[in-house]
Amino acid sequence: MQSFTPIQKQERILSLDAIRGFSLLGIFIINMISFHSPFLYIDPYTWWKAPTDQMVYPWIDVFVQASFYPLFAMMFGYGLGIQQERAHMKGTSFYPFAIRRLMVLLIIGCIHAFLVWSGDILINYALFGFLLLLFMRLSGKVLIWIGVLLFAIPQAFLSILLILVSFVDQSGVAYYADIQGIENSISAYREGGFNEIFKQRFDDWFAVNGPSNIFFLLLSILPMMLIGAGASKMHALEKVRENKGKWILLLTLTLITGIVIKCLPYLFQKNLAYSYVQDALGGPFLSVSYASFIALLMLNGKLAKILKPLATAGKMSLTNYLTQSIVGTLIFYSYGLGLYGGVTLLTGTWLAIGIFSIQVILSEIWLSKFRYGPAEKLWRTLSYKGKENTVKKEA
Repeated sequence: MQSFTPIQKQERILSLDAIRGFSLLGIFIINMISFHSPFLYIDPYTWWKAPTDQMVYPWIDVFVQASFYPLFAMMFGYGLGIQQERAHMKGTSFYPFAIRRLMVLLIIGCIHAFLVWSGDILINYALFGFLLLLFMRLSGKVLIWIGVLLFAIPQAFLSILLILVSFVDQSGVAYYADIQGIENSISAYREGGFNEIFKQRFDDWFAVNGPSNIFFLLLSILPMMLIGAGASKMHALEKVRENKGKWILLLTLTLITGIVIKCLPYLFQKNLAYSYVQDALGGPFLSVSYASFIALLMLNGKLAKILKPLATAGKMSLTNYLTQSIVGTLIFYSYGLGLYGGVTLLTGTWLAIGIFSIQVILSEIWLSKFRYGPAEKLWRTLSYKGKENTVKKEA
């Protein structure tokens, strides 16, 4: 029986890596806000005072916020689907490998969340990845339908319920700045020592990932993974050219629907109800439109060459994601430059774009000399038990 080995260069799907790279940029732009400001505890519609920040935030809110984590979750599912297919072709056991891979990711996520930055997504991807394994024997179409229904039915119900509540009791869905939370964050991250930062980091992580939110996280992440895994089994990205018309239609419908839903707080009321609808429903629609757009662009040879550096960054997605957190906290936390709470939204956004541009360049240089990114090498070595072919492979 053949050993399970990493994906070889000729087996890679360039559009998948390009979508991952694009996701990294969007994730970094929205994460940067939490790196430099107490984003968890503010009213984002009233917090930004500078005219430029007030102009920038709606654009981030509509086109970035909640639109890239679903995209990355779909690509996570897509990648797992590829690994399952390769295991079947080689006659190897997929599930022991997948469990090892997810366990390693969970450990990396815990280190990241509790020792680097509280906004970690790796823990949730690993945990919900275990649930995804329960469905991986199903066909691609069935996986997509389960994902769509698991996404649409609960989210539509909760969205309608919250909007109805907003009509009955607007105070119940109003945004309120948590003054104590803001003060604690600024005190810990800008001036605190290791213990203060660790405690605040854990409190922030628990506020997002605790029991009160786990159900909502499940409904927002697992369906996207199911859709991605189903699309992988149907070789969706490999068949973009032959289904170009369908992809254009998908892009058009999801882009229009996503933008309309994401604009709801600005069209009606800026409260928690419409913000929930905006993120929970609008975000995934926009995610699909972004994936469709990148996949269609990659059909053009010239555009594919232009996007190749983005794909290279996507090949090192884990390394680049972790590096973004390390760099971001070093800039803003007390053990670094201590600039937490001291930069504008516009400055932070340009900083994210600038750092990501450097990451793209460094990814090109690194992968011209090495087979894998540092974090990818560690992940693969532990996942594959060190059993790799002697021929050169891409990360």
